[in-house]
Amino acid sequence: MKYRPEIDGLRTVAVMPVIFFHAGLDLFSGGFVGVDVFFVISGYLITSILIDDLQKGTFSIARFYERRARRILPALFFVMLCCAPFAWAWMLPSQMEDFGRSVIAVVFFASNILFWQNIDYFAPAAEDNPLLHTWSLAVEEQFYIFFPLLLLWLWRFGRNPAFYAVLGICVVSLLLAELGSRTAPGATFYLLHTRAWELGAGSLCAFVLHRRGPLANGYLAAAGLLSVLMAATLYDKTIPFPSLYALLPVIGTALIILYAGPSTAVGKLLSLRGMVAIGLISYSAYLWHQPLFAFARIRSLTTPSEPLMIGLSLLSLGLAYLSWRFVEAPFRRKAGMWLPARRNVFTASLLASLAICIAGGIVVSREGAVLRADAEEMRGLDDRIAINPGLHIDCTADFTLSEKCRTSDTPEILLWGDSFAMHLAQGLLASDPEMKLQQHTKSQCAPMLGIALNLSTAGYGEQWARDCMAFNDQVLEWLEANDSVTHVVLSSPFSIIFYDLFNREGTTYSASQDRVLAALRETLARIRDTGAEVVLFAPTPGSGYDTGACAMRSARFGLDEATCDFPPGDELDKIVADFLAQVADEVKIVDLTDMICGTGTCDVIQDGALMVVPREVV
Repeated sequence: MKYRPEIDGLRTVAVMPVIFFHAGLDLFSGGFVGVDVFFVISGYLITSILIDDLQKGTFSIARFYERRARRILPALFFVMLCCAPFAWAWMLPSQMEDFGRSVIAVVFFASNILFWQNIDYFAPAAEDNPLLHTWSLAVEEQFYIFFPLLLLWLWRFGRNPAFYAVLGICVVSLLLAELGSRTAPGATFYLLHTRAWELGAGSLCAFVLHRRGPLANGYLAAAGLLSVLMAATLYDKTIPFPSLYALLPVIGTALIILYAGPSTAVGKLLSLRGMVAIGLISYSAYLWHQPLFAFARIRSLTTPSEPLMIGLSLLSLGLAYLSWRFVEAPFRRKAGMWLPARRNVFTASLLASLAICIAGGIVVSREGAVLRADAEEMRGLDDRIAINPGLHIDCTADFTLSEKCRTSDTPEILLWGDSFAMHLAQGLLASDPEMKLQQHTKSQCAPMLGIALNLSTAGYGEQWARDCMAFNDQVLEWLEANDSVTHVVLSSPFSIIFYDLFNREGTTYSASQDRVLAALRETLARIRDTGAEVVLFAPTPGSGYDTGACAMRSARFGLDEATCDFPPGDELDKIVADFLAQVADEVKIVDLTDMICGTGTCDVIQDGALMVVPREVV
């Protein structure tokens, strides 16, 4: 196919928003759509090559995969190798173990599946994973395993049937994405079946241009570029994605591919030397940026500054140029190509993959503590910031009558709430080891009847909201049936007041303190009807950053434990405090702020004990 410089320029439009989004720049709150732009470009380029080969009768699956190996593997393996020493030096064992799993998954192009099962892409914790961005490479390579074979089979029926078959696949995939974005957002974001339509959109562009030749329409090309930029700057992580919202950047990219000919203003803009230059190194830039950002966050005690992240963004471009010139290009250039024989490419790829898998397996088998004299000390730091489920991990999800979630068959204290309630269990038992305690807790599920938060982009959509309401109903039914309970301890961050709400009738409402207040008062009244006294623990003071990670890093790198202390008065704390003040005459409220922040500064560590992680008492 004929080289189009504007496509390299379009790669720049894809990669820079992604980099700036991961850098945390507010202007590019929707920069994650750059990945969708990449998907469309990839679908277009690969399908164009396949159609050319199929028409000429020269299609070879072995040559296709050789091209993919030369394009993808050298730079990918090199960046992973560069990550290893920093991971070993700076990561805690649990992080190092996750890193080991990640490198194995990357080799098998299955990291999207691993991260789907373990990581919310938009959660703060995801920012510490240096290989998080490889999920998109996994999606592309999974697509390339199946698509060439599918197209080879479809081509037997003719070009038009092949086109309409791809179009049908795109429609089904888009419908699955729209449905899944609200019912299974994690799987929808990461997995191939809901991303295939984006790659397919690029494939359809290849079919159109192969039949009709180059097109030029300045207005449509400009509309396409504007659509991509709008999505990159106006979208944010609260948008259900990829859903119908993804049509904006995907159609925008398709319009650029179809209509940004060299005579159009957009074509000329994208063909500028600087745009093309960044586009040529965009793959390496994409590979480098996330490790740089992740290790900066791991090494920093608090959130890295914006100037630092901008500097690292520029550094990713510098490193990208070096890896493009000295790693990517030698494996792909025609003159003086490294490993010119196809067999050698496949053999080297296999041996490198095997070595990486063995190394990753060793790291995982040793639980991240590899070649460390301070392994036990590092594991101790890990243990201090581990999730605190209360009495047992079984008490953190569905309603259960497991004996692991109680200390007596005739409990007198009911602990009810979300993760903030879980963290109180050990403290309550420390105050009275003979306490007859029953724990009924569910992560993210505030102890309120008739409502639940509805935040589908974080995995808490309508079905989860129904489950949360059902859980709270079951807890109340249990309480009504157990007259041995004399006190009910409620706890939650009450962040539900900031999010959309879902009620029993299946209606979603915008954030409303009044609705939450009414639900809380109903819950308090129903508890009092059982004869039990209610004690409500207010959320602990927040810092705006992960104080637990800060404390562990200060210990890891030998810094003063007071480094991570923070002043009271977080704005969100004030809003929640004002909200709870409205029920202060109806329920006893326990506020631990004075204990943690009694000196005017909130102590992250007191007498060697970690207090706040990051807005939760442990």
